[in-house]
Amino acid sequence: GKKVFFKGVNLHEFNTNTGQVVTRDVMMRNLQLMKELNINAVRTSHYPQPPLWYKLCDEYGIYLVDEANLESHGLGYGPDNVSNFPEWHAQHMDRVIRLVERDKNHASVIFWSLGNEASNGKAFFDMYDWAKARDSSRPVQYEQAYQRDRNTDIICHMYPSWESMKRDAARDLGKPYIMCEYAHAMGNSMGNFQEYWDVMRSSKNMQGGFIWEWYNHGYPTHDEQGRFYWAYGGDLNSYDKMNDNNFCMDGIISPDQNYIPHTYIVKKVYQDILFEAKDIDNGVVTVINDFKFTNISPATHTFKWVLLKNGETAAEGTFDVSIAADSRKDVKLNIPTLSEESGVEYFLQVFAFSNKETELVPSGFEVAKEEFELSNGAYFVATQGDGALTIEEQDDKIVVNAGDLSYEFSSRDGRGLLSMKNNGHNIFRELPRLNFWRALTDNEFGEWMQYSSRIWESAGHNTIYTYKGSEETADGFNANYEVKLRGIEAKVDIIYTVNKDGSLTTTAHYKALSDELPEMLRFGMLMTLPRSYNDFTWYGRGPHENYVDRKYDTFMGVWNGKVEDQAFEYYRPQETGNKTDVRWLTLKNDQGNGIKIEGAQPLSVSATNNRPEDLDPGMTKKQQHWSDVLPRNEVVLCVDLFQRGVGGLQSWGAKPLDEYRFMDKEYSYSYTISVNNN
Repeated sequence: GKKVFFKGVNLHEFNTNTGQVVTRDVMMRNLQLMKELNINAVRTSHYPQPPLWYKLCDEYGIYLVDEANLESHGLGYGPDNVSNFPEWHAQHMDRVIRLVERDKNHASVIFWSLGNEASNGKAFFDMYDWAKARDSSRPVQYEQAYQRDRNTDIICHMYPSWESMKRDAARDLGKPYIMCEYAHAMGNSMGNFQEYWDVMRSSKNMQGGFIWEWYNHGYPTHDEQGRFYWAYGGDLNSYDKMNDNNFCMDGIISPDQNYIPHTYIVKKVYQDILFEAKDIDNGVVTVINDFKFTNISPATHTFKWVLLKNGETAAEGTFDVSIAADSRKDVKLNIPTLSEESGVEYFLQVFAFSNKETELVPSGFEVAKEEFELSNGAYFVATQGDGALTIEEQDDKIVVNAGDLSYEFSSRDGRGLLSMKNNGHNIFRELPRLNFWRALTDNEFGEWMQYSSRIWESAGHNTIYTYKGSEETADGFNANYEVKLRGIEAKVDIIYTVNKDGSLTTTAHYKALSDELPEMLRFGMLMTLPRSYNDFTWYGRGPHENYVDRKYDTFMGVWNGKVEDQAFEYYRPQETGNKTDVRWLTLKNDQGNGIKIEGAQPLSVSATNNRPEDLDPGMTKKQQHWSDVLPRNEVVLCVDLFQRGVGGLQSWGAKPLDEYRFMDKEYSYSYTISVNNN
């Protein structure tokens, strides 16, 4: 037999317009999206679904874990759960008998599931035995059997911890390990999804799982001012009814069946054609056919490669490959010979496209992609511009002029950079200031970060500047400050350098002065510009938002968009719009005037029309929606060394993986601002 990977998702019956009445059109749109996203399996959480769904899955090819309509965790766990009560035994048996008898002739049904979150007991053992006797052709699974009880053929854990997954991946478990629920997709989430699959592919027994979940269960409505929003628990005149707030908004597609930011990582990680670096600097890649029963050939797929030089296409080509099912082949791409150049880096991108048109997916649809950084790059190198500076020391400040640009720095304690002007006009509405905070995600509320890390929210506002002197150097002019964070045992040393070409380099060195500080959410600076500077171009990962633990679906390139389009309208407002691995960015107005920011190392940046506090409800979640967020009449630019990961294990306590948290006592970064005059 073949070890099939189940690239699955949990599906509730849902229709944003009709509630639980699911039409054929809705089903077909779901199937189309699932095929686009490389999803091959669905768990019918937590009940059998309409017969038409099974017929369509038979026809179009989706594996189904068919689940009995049984969930009783509200009645308790342990020996006193209702599956051990004789008076409830017949009801338990009825659910599995009706499930199997109705759906036993559907080829799409591969496993039976005894139910969801209902503890374990006598009735479940009898249900298992009956199903195995009635249908010996299919495995039967039950999550509550864990790795302990006999009444499951599948180890189907629900949200296992990261440490337990790594432990189980290293063992021979004797059964398939297929998570019935994982990757809780609530709010700005789905971090570490690639890492989930790296671990599973290293294991003998692990074979995938079912993301929680498919839909964000919202209903379209308008507030009293006519502003549209997606309603969730507590809305629609139900504030005093039993509800779970926005906990029904935890899916990978929108309520009206469209992509949202973390939809893309599902497609990327679930792809059935994989690429690995073999001798990447010489263009040798390994192409892996992860289809278990389907060969790849020039008749089925077209392949393309693109070589980027500093984010722009330097060369491209196509290639063909034939690979038997469940096998791999090395391919030599005809990339040009490259030599190391100062200030230059190269990325190689490869893509696979389907050649066959189906009712659901058109010919030419991109089904897989990968990106590799070549080793002969040296992008981050120091450069020096030409020009002359004039420096004037006044009573309590130092004025530095470079052509049309002028800077003022405080020469006494209490302040730092005082102004930055071009032809006598302020460049920024608000000058760059330290920032350690972001609007908390749903996962972070689950971690109680609103309590444990809240001191960082105002840290960038409550600062004590100490002037440490200034100097003229061969490169320009330096002004040095020590910035203490009021009430927090930490400081940041900032050096402002006015370079001879008039640009301003800011170098910030953070140092914790205690071992007891809570975790930072980000380290960087926030600044604002007039709203007219809304033409946003960046060289980094794009085109949509990405985070340190959810970025492999976005590729390097020079991207462009309007500032007002960078934030995603999360159903409960929270952090949004970030871009990682950014080398430089520009913000310009209609006349082409604006600023450019270049990092001395990769940056994490965002340009939106809102500040973190606009999206942050405070110490508790409120009944907030994106319609409650008013865009400011300014561009809010965040230039960071890092943001912590968004996490993706679950939303009730799990933190991002350790490699995506920033717990060191010292961090340094540097960036340079220059002014573009058209």
